[in-house]
Amino acid sequence: MKRRDLLKLGGLAALGTAAAACGSGGGSAPAGSTQLQFMFWGSTFEKKAVESMLKQYEQKNPGVTVKPLFTPDEYDVKLNTLVASNKLPDAGYVPMSMSFRLGEQGKLVNLFPYLQKYPQLAGYLPEAYLWSGPDKLHGIATANESMMVWFSKSAVAAAGVTPPADAASAWTWDQFVENAYKLTLDQSGKRPDESGFDPKQIKQFGISSSITYGAAWYGFLRSNGGDIADESGKKCTLDSPEAIEVFQNLQDLIYKHRVAPGPGQLAATGDEVPGTNILLKTKRVAMVVDGHWSLLDMNESKVDYGIGVLPKYQEPFTATQVAGASAVFAGSKHEQEAVELFAFHNDPRYVDLFKQGLWMPQEKKYYEDQAAIDSWTKNAEHPPEFRTAVVDYTRQHGVPDFRNRVKNMSAIASDVLTPALQELETGKRPAAEILKEAAPKITSMLQGWHHTQDV
Repeated sequence: MKRRDLLKLGGLAALGTAAAACGSGGGSAPAGSTQLQFMFWGSTFEKKAVESMLKQYEQKNPGVTVKPLFTPDEYDVKLNTLVASNKLPDAGYVPMSMSFRLGEQGKLVNLFPYLQKYPQLAGYLPEAYLWSGPDKLHGIATANESMMVWFSKSAVAAAGVTPPADAASAWTWDQFVENAYKLTLDQSGKRPDESGFDPKQIKQFGISSSITYGAAWYGFLRSNGGDIADESGKKCTLDSPEAIEVFQNLQDLIYKHRVAPGPGQLAATGDEVPGTNILLKTKRVAMVVDGHWSLLDMNESKVDYGIGVLPKYQEPFTATQVAGASAVFAGSKHEQEAVELFAFHNDPRYVDLFKQGLWMPQEKKYYEDQAAIDSWTKNAEHPPEFRTAVVDYTRQHGVPDFRNRVKNMSAIASDVLTPALQELETGKRPAAEILKEAAPKITSMLQGWHHTQDV
């Protein structure tokens, strides 16, 4: 799940280089042309796809050249430096929490006036829009990523288990646990509910579902009628009975049922946990709760995988918009061209990342129109169950990631929420004790929900 930590990347060596590049104007544009700069992070594959998109933009817009500013390390630090030096690029990625701050400071172009001029911008999913205030649209979530259950086909077949691929058939939590028992095996082939099972010698865990990663548990929380805060966004509700039940159940997967790995049990070396693709391919885990972006790694690794929907409490839910932001930076000499590039940069017609499985589209038509759906999903990279398990499930049962909506979330997470969840993960104290201590501290830091409105 390395994409969770897009900003936790090593090295500051390129900091000066990035700042110089943004301030230099590139120096390679033909005389009389319009030159833009597009700043982004990502893997080698994403770099290739984005640069291909930029080339297509140039071809469709004669007289415009775009300089890619690929910044794989310490992106937030480098962008903050560019903000301070007033040497910003024209458009590009922005870490989600930073986007709200920069939007409020006027460092990002207000896209609201452009919605009527560019119909594509007005056709996104409602939860994709990022607002700094009324009629102040500072960007969009770059891609519509959602959470689901990934599983090893051979592991579930051997256990006679079939993870459901549509919301109507979603397992209840008890069914989920029951099937995780069937998929958990120690070195002698015994299951946790069989005599002689050795919890210290587990060969295959039934499920891995993170306690500390917000997007992994937010769907469960909403499904059980809970949320991280009340309607005002100023009172933490993680100490509610609904929230406590969810987190106690997650802790119980590890210490009571022994069907999920605890801290350090999956780490191959040090604290590094193998990716979901490796966990499934090696059958170290039979099912993993992870994001849609894993599809790219699954296909590249030749994993024999399947996709299912999350278990439910009441109504099925999954976290969506688990992504960074994209924006146009204020002060561009070519604002209109930068907005056009912004609208172009995550269009499935020009970016391979949708067909290859890293991104999900933001435009509503790609979830509602059959031809548009087929344009990015009808290929060898998307399994047969993708339509019901991902497209329909996301559109009909998705709730936007709370980390995109709660003000001051970065400070809340680092100071209180993450440490509390890390303690919960150790199993040393029950969820109720930990959450009842953490909730008042979080309440003292809450500043409300970010603004939302219809376009």
